[in-house]
Amino acid sequence: MTDRIAAKEYYSIGEVCEITDLKPHVLRYWESQFPMLNPTKNAAGNRVYRRREIKLIQLLRHLLYSEKYTIEGARGKLDQLRKQGKLAKASRIALDTETVRDLRQEVDSLVELLGSV
Repeated sequence: MTDRIAAKEYYSIGEVCEITDLKPHVLRYWESQFPMLNPTKNAAGNRVYRRREIKLIQLLRHLLYSEKYTIEGARGKLDQLRKQGKLAKASRIALDTETVRDLRQEVDSLVELLGSV
């Protein structure tokens, strides 16, 4: 699957919300719950995210929304993956899984739309 994250150095919270389909308050909450999710702030004090943080957010979204982990469970899973050196691989798999899910929903919507014509 192609990477849905455009190639640039830093991303605003609005761009990250669009990429991950999450609201800003959710990202801010997750930052308080997951220490490894720690975006830097620019000179104006705004959060700026790097690709690795976006991939981590996508993994968190997958764990919490698709796999139904609790916050505490997801924190433990991330720690386990990090200790095993499997965090990057798990992020890629989660991105692929979520991308397929999103594509399937779009196809279903198109089929429904075409069926009503």
